[in-house]
Amino acid sequence: MDYKWKCVKLDRNESRKFFNFVNSSLSHPLREEKTIVFDSKGTKNRLSSSVSSKSSTLDLFDGFDDPLSQFAREELDPLSQMAAENDLNNKVSKKKNAEIDTTLSVQSWNSRKAIILNKYTTSEKLSIATSFLGIENVVRSQTTVEKVKHRLEQIDDFQDIHYMQNLTQQEYIGKINQLNAELIEAWKTDQRVKSLKIAIQCSKLLSDATSVMQFYPSKFVLVTDILDIFGKLVYERLKSKSENEKSLPDKFTPEQIPESAKETCLNWFYKISSIRELLPRLYVEMCLVRCYNFINPKEIDASLLRISRMIRGIGDPLVGAYARCYLVRIGVMTSKSNEYLKECFADFLNVYHTIFNTGIRAEILKQNIELSVYFSLYAPALDFIVQNYAASATDVQLEEFLTQCKDKKNSSLLLLTILHSFRPEFISSRSIEMVSILADTNNEGITKGSLFRQLGNIVSLFPPPVEQRVLLFNEAWKTISTITNVGDYMSCVELWSQYIASNFDIVTLNTFFGDILSRIVQKRAFERYYNELQGLMDKVVSNVTDFHGLLSMDNFLPMLDLFQKESIKFEVCKNILEKYKLFCSNDENNFSLVINDPVTINAFMCVSKALNDGVNALTSDDERRHIGNLISFFILRVNFGRDFEQQLTFYVDARGSFANLDIVLHALVNCVNKLSIDTRRIVKGNHTRKTSAFVKACAAYCFITIPSIISITQRLDLYLESGKIALANLCLGQSDASFEAAINLLSELPKFFEIEGRQRSSETYLQSYILKFLSLLILVPDSPEKGVLYLLRLLIDKLNEIEFDSTQHLTTKSIIEMNILDMLCYCAQDTYPYHLQNVISNDQLYGADVKFINEINEISTGLLSDLLQELQRMSERPKQQCQLALDLFERVAMKSDLCDDKMFTLAVNLWNLSIKNRHQLMDGKIHHKIFRHMKAVRGTLRNRNYCQRFDELLNRIEKKL
Repeated sequence: MDYKWKCVKLDRNESRKFFNFVNSSLSHPLREEKTIVFDSKGTKNRLSSSVSSKSSTLDLFDGFDDPLSQFAREELDPLSQMAAENDLNNKVSKKKNAEIDTTLSVQSWNSRKAIILNKYTTSEKLSIATSFLGIENVVRSQTTVEKVKHRLEQIDDFQDIHYMQNLTQQEYIGKINQLNAELIEAWKTDQRVKSLKIAIQCSKLLSDATSVMQFYPSKFVLVTDILDIFGKLVYERLKSKSENEKSLPDKFTPEQIPESAKETCLNWFYKISSIRELLPRLYVEMCLVRCYNFINPKEIDASLLRISRMIRGIGDPLVGAYARCYLVRIGVMTSKSNEYLKECFADFLNVYHTIFNTGIRAEILKQNIELSVYFSLYAPALDFIVQNYAASATDVQLEEFLTQCKDKKNSSLLLLTILHSFRPEFISSRSIEMVSILADTNNEGITKGSLFRQLGNIVSLFPPPVEQRVLLFNEAWKTISTITNVGDYMSCVELWSQYIASNFDIVTLNTFFGDILSRIVQKRAFERYYNELQGLMDKVVSNVTDFHGLLSMDNFLPMLDLFQKESIKFEVCKNILEKYKLFCSNDENNFSLVINDPVTINAFMCVSKALNDGVNALTSDDERRHIGNLISFFILRVNFGRDFEQQLTFYVDARGSFANLDIVLHALVNCVNKLSIDTRRIVKGNHTRKTSAFVKACAAYCFITIPSIISITQRLDLYLESGKIALANLCLGQSDASFEAAINLLSELPKFFEIEGRQRSSETYLQSYILKFLSLLILVPDSPEKGVLYLLRLLIDKLNEIEFDSTQHLTTKSIIEMNILDMLCYCAQDTYPYHLQNVISNDQLYGADVKFINEINEISTGLLSDLLQELQRMSERPKQQCQLALDLFERVAMKSDLCDDKMFTLAVNLWNLSIKNRHQLMDGKIHHKIFRHMKAVRGTLRNRNYCQRFDELLNRIEKKL
């Protein structure tokens, strides 16, 4: 049976009476907020806080495109963006706090060990002397008396010593670890003397500081780890012997210790005292100092002082320094007194001059190492000693300490230790005095660049009082500028850059950059100092107070040009934009900053171009997205106020520079659309010849740019958005072109999207997109060159080319076709439900002309035929068939002419078909709800013949309920 659809006239105003209306708030909670900013002329500008310009069209089409749909297309909604920025701020704050905490407190030895092992390495061959590696020891049973006698005889019995030479560093470490394992295994098998002998032999390794000097700090770490284990084993053994029936408390007294345990403890110290060589005896006793708690805790302080005086007998100053370091390590864990600390460093000062004697200089020359390298070997030991002393010392004591050190000849090593170890506040408050001391010191072995570098690090983190900052920099720069070695100079200015960026204006910073450039461009010296330059740029952009002024400096771009390795320049430029985004996000005043200075914009463009050029086929999607967001953040900050033509010119230049990044192109299209809407708002919808030409140029920009974007969904969304804004600006040709391009692109939409690693059907997106498109097509007037409803006919043709999934509850195509029927019903009305200002839609263009209505009915008839065919194909799927029949019934009954007998019969048949399988519907009362709604609509009808047919239909369907 052939059905011919005829649309009926709807009384929209009357039908509205049957709905309850609620006034919504003008400020929607999901609406994107605007930031009001002022340019240099004091003109108000509106600056969006996200890449999208959807907020502009929300004002224009309020209620037409819901906020949820807007934000669904955003990559990052405002709440997520706020959370991400807060998380980033918290991480930065925690990082700064951690740096301060580390500076104020004493760094533990455990945290230093890995640094020492990584820093002090060697490629020289090493040797080791031991009697325990590679030898199988036979243990025979002995009586108690024989066992004691045998142990006493064995303590100094090292007859079978094996010398292992030409060992690499890794082999040497392996042998040390093997000794450690042997010690533990001997202890487990009750071979206490063997364990002690291994500890003694390990201690002897520390007596050799001359064979391979640069490895000595690492050797010290490896050996003292073994001694720590040995001391812990002895302590736990004594503690277990003291715990007969109940465990000892953490802070026990000698009165709680049985006599047998005390005797065992004394026996251990007697054994140690019988060791003939000084250094092993000192180290082994130091690792057992804690055991004095079992005898008399007061002996701990006395033994620490005694051992510190015995260390004076060690001739080599490097060996003595590390012996004192181990004593301090043990002392801070076992004693609250700091007398031994004072004595340790005082003793070192007394032998300090021996570091420079001819014997040591000859050994340094023999091993072909520089004096500065030799001095660096002392750093771990001296820093640990002085840091522990300074932690509890008063300012007066530290002043005395400083005076003693600066009066020494060749005091650079001592001063560097003070800079590393004293409290930063103490140094900062006396920074001008420190500059004078460092400038006058003899720099043999340690350069003034190294000393001033550390001072710069301190004053950067802990600046002196405000009134001293300028004087401090001026005095320090007098010495820094005289440093002739480029490496020392660069390492020094790298750390002073943070102090300058934080405390001085752009003029001073520009001069600072100029001095660096004058030094480093000679003979292309900058190629050797990329790390220092990269660190310098990071410190400047992280601490500068005027970011825009920084980029407008004369010497900024020349400094950036020094990075001629693409990979390094890429990282530097990315860091600049990341720090700029953080700079704007940390302060509300900074967040509203706009860029309108051409010099600053040019500098930002150079930075952004370097990032764009660094993107290639190997760049990951996440990295590409991150870079795109950084560049987009800069683009959104550019605002020339009312100079819209200059703004558009900037967007044209940006499009040519960032063609590799979809996110940037997406942002540019949205920015140009916003520019077009701002123009419309200013002229209040009544364009002049000049503004009309400008908005057409904006529409052309968008139409040209969108095809360059790879993502099909982004292109579809932007075509729809750009067409909508072109239509609002009366650019009818441009809007038709955008809509036609969007329709032609639908056939290229893939069937599936990959979301979070899973394949998702694209039909959900397609359905939502076309429904929004239909609501816009109502407003689009027909082109006289294309014919009646050309865009809608083209859309229907494209839908017929797409293969839809037929296994769904309702096919996407049938849902779309029913919505097209709804749209056509409104197109047939005398007045459309909504309009755009100054846009003449088809209701005014045709005036309900009979030919136009016939075209609508013809299209509707074709859609109805397709839906009925789909209904027949669903005969084996009763649930889907029931739902489609019910949905189609609503449209036939409410929007077609029931005076046509065939249409009336169709409505009845559709109702009966839906009733037949209504038990399969999710909502079992849906038929009753539809019936009540139709009775309510009956009161709005005015045509007598139509009312009679409608009443008849109501009677027929009521009988089937």
